[in-house]
Amino acid sequence: TIVSGSNLATSLIHLELWDEAKTILRDQLLPMARQSLGRDHETCLALGHRMAEALVGHPNANDEDRTQAEMILQDVVQRRRRVLGPAHPRTQTRQGGVTVQPTYK
Repeated sequence: TIVSGSNLATSLIHLELWDEAKTILRDQLLPMARQSLGRDHETCLALGHRMAEALVGHPNANDEDRTQAEMILQDVVQRRRRVLGPAHPRTQTRQGGVTVQPTYK
């Protein structure tokens, strides 16, 4: 199920198995959740947030990963704000989300 997959993705992130987390989120969970629940469902939004975490958490994350994560997070925040409202606790607490930091060479 989507909830079981979400728990697995969260565990993979906590174990720092970034590639595995990205693969399951990108290839299975996000498409299934969007089709079954709709893009604005809280589960889809939470999965998007986890995808951003997996993208920027990887020690070899590059600027493309950070840009993609930032775009995902902006989408998640906008959807939460529209669906839940700006005053909703989930909208306020999730706006910070994942910090996307640039790579300096």
